[in-house]
Amino acid sequence: MDFELTASMMCANYGNLEQEVKNLEEGGIDSFHIDIMDGRFVPNYAMSLNDMRYIAGAATKPLDVHLMVEHPNNTIELFIKPLRKGDTIYIHPEAEYHPSTTLQKIINAGLVPGIAINPGTSVEMVMEMLRIVKKVLVMSVNPGNAGQMYLPYVGKKITKLLSIKEDMDFEIYWDGACSADKILEFAPKGVRGFVLGTTLLFGKNTPYGETLHNIRELKF
Repeated sequence: MDFELTASMMCANYGNLEQEVKNLEEGGIDSFHIDIMDGRFVPNYAMSLNDMRYIAGAATKPLDVHLMVEHPNNTIELFIKPLRKGDTIYIHPEAEYHPSTTLQKIINAGLVPGIAINPGTSVEMVMEMLRIVKKVLVMSVNPGNAGQMYLPYVGKKITKLLSIKEDMDFEIYWDGACSADKILEFAPKGVRGFVLGTTLLFGKNTPYGETLHNIRELKF
């Protein structure tokens, strides 16, 4: 079973971030998930632009930048500049008056355009944007904090997205409360990648390589 694993870096040990990046890469992580929060679109602050810049410089694997900010079009160039071709930027359609304008700036920069969908946002609300993005990050929890409980009704939303992803040419990624049983259920159905945080990856006193190997060896 081929699926991608991305590390939620807001859960990393910031006392030695360089070593965290190195250990994750050596352990076989596919990409680094960067959560940027402004304290307005979500009720929390997480990683900063400087955190993103540092990881972009330290990592050889791609970055997936998740912007949980109001009106990302106003500052999108700041986030585009440190990134490399092949990196992804997700925006929330709910956060912007004209999200397609912001997505076009991401495309023009040679980056991968994505949208993140909150639990309360329907597929129908973002249908037209599905025609221009390459990735859809489905939030299985309300965004803003790690360690939340999975919202079961999100599974039906993923089923709907799976039914149209081939026609519209996008991939689906899971973010929030990602446990082994969710990977076992949804990877075979076609979910391409999973964001790993405190549920499976961080704070386990187990080498990242061992944890990632065990996840990839789940029995389907």
